[in-house]
Amino acid sequence: MECAIELLPKRKIGAGVNRDLPLIIRKYVEASNRHDVQAILSCFSNDAVVHDEREALHGKKAIEGWIAKTIEKYKFRFKPLNLRDQESQVVVTIQVSGTFPGSPVTLDYKFKVDNDKIDSLAVD
Repeated sequence: MECAIELLPKRKIGAGVNRDLPLIIRKYVEASNRHDVQAILSCFSNDAVVHDEREALHGKKAIEGWIAKTIEKYKFRFKPLNLRDQESQVVVTIQVSGTFPGSPVTLDYKFKVDNDKIDSLAVD
């Protein structure tokens, strides 16, 4: 059973990010900006799946490795720009800056949430 998430139209959220993001997604963004691997990992369900850079990671152990590798490789920082509902997903458009060519870039983070945990995340 999916967690009820208030349906939100597409809107700019900028400085109001903490007010507008669903709680678990806000925790994910804040922990990501602190580069806190365990706090990021705690946002995911045990059977979560992450799709990023043409790779699918299944379960917390694989996701933990992805988090650590991504932090080390990119030293990223997130700035949410827009929030919208798309079918059964919450899509957050995020400006990602870090130590990579072309920084910053704007990516869509597509979250599926179940029981107040991220069950699926796809980065496009």
